[in-house]
Amino acid sequence: MSSLITVLKVAIITWMYSRIHLVFILLLLMLAACSPQPNNDETPQLDSSEYLNNVGSDTMVNLALAWAEQYQQINPSSTISVTGGGSGTGIASLINKTTDIANASRRIKAVEIDNAQANGVEPIEFIVAKDAIAVIVNPNNPVDQLTLQQLSDIYSGKISNWAELGGEDRPIVRLSRETNSGTHVHFLEQVLRLGSKEDKTLFSTDTLLLPSSEVIGAEIRNNPNAIGYDGLGYVTPDMKVIVVSDGLGEEAEFIYPSAETVNDGTYPIARDLYMYTAGPPVGFVKTYMDWIFSPEAQIIVTQLGFVPINSP
Repeated sequence: MSSLITVLKVAIITWMYSRIHLVFILLLLMLAACSPQPNNDETPQLDSSEYLNNVGSDTMVNLALAWAEQYQQINPSSTISVTGGGSGTGIASLINKTTDIANASRRIKAVEIDNAQANGVEPIEFIVAKDAIAVIVNPNNPVDQLTLQQLSDIYSGKISNWAELGGEDRPIVRLSRETNSGTHVHFLEQVLRLGSKEDKTLFSTDTLLLPSSEVIGAEIRNNPNAIGYDGLGYVTPDMKVIVVSDGLGEEAEFIYPSAETVNDGTYPIARDLYMYTAGPPVGFVKTYMDWIFSPEAQIIVTQLGFVPINSP
């Protein structure tokens, strides 16, 4: 009798276990049915080859953004991230391998090339546009023209009153981009130091170093004593542009910054704008760089007030 009871107990336990197991399987099937299924209509994730990072020059940031937006409209599967921070920031990012393309409004320095090569990066240079650095003042300032030597004397502190330049008896407020800016470096080398590598002239210590082109523009509009400089693409009608002469020759010829005077070499504060890649570009970076040189992309250069590289 006890043996029969034991057999019955085993049979009951086995039956109960099988039922529990069956319920567990059914629950798993129900959860699987309720879980999200792949939607064939959803846009697939972008391949890593269709993404690139672009960092650097604040002078170029609006141009780089316009390029990126236009390219992404043509190629919706691509993603291009653009940030400013200055030419030095872009080149440092290239050296540190944290960006695919560095924008710079100045040429990369020898020490930066050395640092890049020491980190296994070979910077490759591309001239993607041209620019003029415009000297700007408040519209109420009666001064219309300056030589490079006068600009050097202003920014080095030798001239500190507008009356010394034929203006009103007012102190000169000097505005400049920050030292990490390629525009700052170019202005230092070509204006304050008049292109001489031996010259060690520095900005006057009371020069206001401002973080962006927009801030310089705002200060110029509001301060009748201020003088500043900026890329031609950032000049607006509510600023006064000073005509500039290199002061060479028997008669100084004062030139207004424009695409024409940049191309014919007469405006004395002109420069190239650069993009740098880590080695010869490949993949999506190469595809994008090739597009930058297309007529479609170079039209955007003109639209934003810069000078295209393929203009006559």
